[in-house]
Amino acid sequence: MRLVSTLAAIAASVLIATTTPVSAESILVSERFNSATLGRDWAYNLYLPDGYETGQLRYPVLYLLHGNAGNENDWAVRGGIQRTADDLISRGEIPPCIIVMPAAGVTWYVDREEKMETALIQDLIPQAEARYRIIGERSARAIAGLSMGGYGALRFALKYPEMFAAAGLMSPAIYVPEPPPTSSARRVPPFQTNGQFDPELWKSLNYPSLLDGFFARNIVMPLYLDSGDDDEFQIEYHAAVLHKLWRDRGWPAEFRVADGVHDYNVWSNTVAEALRFVFGPVRRPELIRSAEAAGHP
Repeated sequence: MRLVSTLAAIAASVLIATTTPVSAESILVSERFNSATLGRDWAYNLYLPDGYETGQLRYPVLYLLHGNAGNENDWAVRGGIQRTADDLISRGEIPPCIIVMPAAGVTWYVDREEKMETALIQDLIPQAEARYRIIGERSARAIAGLSMGGYGALRFALKYPEMFAAAGLMSPAIYVPEPPPTSSARRVPPFQTNGQFDPELWKSLNYPSLLDGFFARNIVMPLYLDSGDDDEFQIEYHAAVLHKLWRDRGWPAEFRVADGVHDYNVWSNTVAEALRFVFGPVRRPELIRSAEAAGHP
């Protein structure tokens, strides 16, 4: 199922629907496919840049992850991603690109209640990159997310560094040693045993458990981090700790503290900086032959 829309007339109370194009003529597309790993249909949205439907370019891609209890519409409806990407592309600050936004509920992108980690790597990425004109290589692929999505983006970057050229973490829920009492991480099935939050389970899945294996591979991963200065979960502290870890190794990293709390007032404003950073090291769009383009919408 393929539904084209733009952000101009999307309201928070409705799903993506056909609307009048914005001036840049980028589009948002709603997709649904059967995930073999999840054993069900799975929805995701894409941002396609101006010229995609009439051109013959392959594009770099960003996999952009939502927060706890969100869905594939969050970044479009609440995060203003289409307008932000349009503006950055029009000013030459990022290349024309494709942005893929999957639905993940409260899975925290790990293989617990559902195998969401495996599904993203083995089902979503191959499906999106076969269906759309995406440069399907590490050098053209980035990952980013907010809160739960920042937690997930970091795990994907550390566990699969051969797949991503950069990572962006906006208010990432990467608490060490464990989430604060008010965090949703304590109330979701992925981190529970017998219906109760399990600190050891959280520890086994959180990013420090992946660091030794990641460092042993010696693959540089440019990392962007941010947080609101009044984040109710004090994520600015946890982001600063991770930023220092990267700086101590001499790896590319940027850390921003914005005015605000843990909400879209921060993320809709900081996502532009995140996009500038993660698209910095990736390849630019490339012309492909007509025969190669024939199988793509």
